Amino acid sequence: MRVRKAVFPAAGWGTRFLPATKAQPKEMLPLVDKPIIQYAVEEAVAAGIEQVIIVTSSQKRAIEDHFDLSYELEHLLEDRGEIEKLRQVRKISDLAQIAYVRQKEQLGLGHAILMAKDLIGHEPFAVLLPDDVVIADRPCIGQLIHAYEGTHSSVVAVTEVPAEEVSRYGIVAAEVDESHLDGGRLRRMTRIVEKPSPADAPSTLAVIGRYVLTPKIFDKLEQTQRGAGGEIQLTDAIEALMAEQSVYTYEFEGIRYDAGTTMGWLQATVDLALQRPDLGAEFRAHLKGLDL
Repeated sequence: MRVRKAVFPAAGWGTRFLPATKAQPKEMLPLVDKPIIQYAVEEAVAAGIEQVIIVTSSQKRAIEDHFDLSYELEHLLEDRGEIEKLRQVRKISDLAQIAYVRQKEQLGLGHAILMAKDLIGHEPFAVLLPDDVVIADRPCIGQLIHAYEGTHSSVVAVTEVPAEEVSRYGIVAAEVDESHLDGGRLRRMTRIVEKPSPADAPSTLAVIGRYVLTPKIFDKLEQTQRGAGGEIQLTDAIEALMAEQSVYTYEFEGIRYDAGTTMGWLQATVDLALQRPDLGAEFRAHLKGLDL
């Protein structure tokens, strides 16, 4: 069955970016001139996703407004003859069929995904965490969907991280599967550990915010007990899923920014600005002129 739907968990408080996120969602913070979450939605659409499901909370109305029509703004731009800006605004509301579901309690990533169960149904689906911005020639989630089509199993995006950073991630152990190689990027997962110490980490392969999951994951999420912080961990559900189905890891091609941290957001902003044809040259000249 084809992967047609994608879930975007976006209900968190964004406390790392206070006070900027006191009155606006962190997912709406701009990277240059585009909200963080729009990069992930555009990635999913470029990979063939037809329905976007955004898991929000009561503080996230701005996300819904962003992807909705804005008749007044469009009328204003049309009257002013600002056709390029009008095209950009209309493109946002035309990106995909978008549905919203509320996560009434902040009970973790696993719980957020479980909120989308009724909208997903009995289909494989993608999950994209908007905080992880991945710039690639092929959409990162599209790479995972391609791997799913070859394995018909859940696939998790991974990347190498420094040993001293493993405690920030879910860390996996994986083995070569001769029947599914995909240039050596695809491996069968044998273990997954949430935020281990460097001494306990099974590797330095870290899970990042891109997944393709079979609908069986919902059964496992419903059976998962609350873990650290009273949250339902997706890692625990994936570990349980591995007892019944193969789960694969995929070392994706592309550059990943953790825009959920201040430093990652700054790095993404600078790199993306430098890549812009309309901004790059002037911005590069500005950076060269700084007394660093």
